[in-house]
Amino acid sequence: MKGYPSGAGRRKSAGAAERWACRTGAQMEAMVLETPAPVERRPLRWTERPDPTPGPGEVVVRVEVCGVCRTDLHLVEGDLPPLRSSIIPGHEVVGRVESIGTGVDGLAVGDRIGVPWLHGTCGRCEYCRTGRENLCESKTFTGYSVDGGYATRTIAAEAYAFRLPSESDPAHLAPLLCAGIIGYRALRMALPRPGGRIGFFGFGGSAHLALQLATHLGYETVVYSGSPQHAALARELGATEVVLGDGDGTGSAQAHVDGAVVFAPAGAVVLRALAAVRK
Repeated sequence: MKGYPSGAGRRKSAGAAERWACRTGAQMEAMVLETPAPVERRPLRWTERPDPTPGPGEVVVRVEVCGVCRTDLHLVEGDLPPLRSSIIPGHEVVGRVESIGTGVDGLAVGDRIGVPWLHGTCGRCEYCRTGRENLCESKTFTGYSVDGGYATRTIAAEAYAFRLPSESDPAHLAPLLCAGIIGYRALRMALPRPGGRIGFFGFGGSAHLALQLATHLGYETVVYSGSPQHAALARELGATEVVLGDGDGTGSAQAHVDGAVVFAPAGAVVLRALAAVRK
């Protein structure tokens, strides 16, 4: 959210308090959640905190923009059980590297980076070694298990930060750090042979970004949606074919795609997606 204080994320560890030590008395602004409540009751509290200092492998980021994801609302309103008594939400962070910790060699002061939901992992388990870090038992999440982006500064692990173009509007980049990378990963796992047809079951925030990427890569795309508005958007964004369903987001899918990504969280949709994929 542009102009909204965004901020301070870090890995929990022994000595974490020292890492938050004040740098010559400097303070950052932050929006802190202590007691979840409906957003109408304004549960986020504005406060000042000491500027963070980076630990090994970390950078301090001066936040330009932090997006608002549905997951943030689930946290703020108590749908997600809090892991800490006080947390700074926000995990779609775009900002500039302000200082670097020891061991950082791929980022420099002034670089624009993105800070996503996944904050850190052990880096040693089977999942981490095989590119499935999201399944790591020791994973931490920006804005949930560690402080996130609703502040003027945040700390990010270099290993999970993305370099971003300086010329782009940061407000346009922020959604790519959640909906964008989720859709991208699913698309990469489901991509059929070059030039094949890929089906999208459900068409929300993540799917509409994945559709544009698949189109750019030269794939034919088939969107299954139960929403006339979403179907219209899919056509506008260049879907090869749109199947308007019967309200559950799928309709009666026929077997005519080479791969499928399910964006609608419903069991029946999974079965119809499987039925739509060619053997």
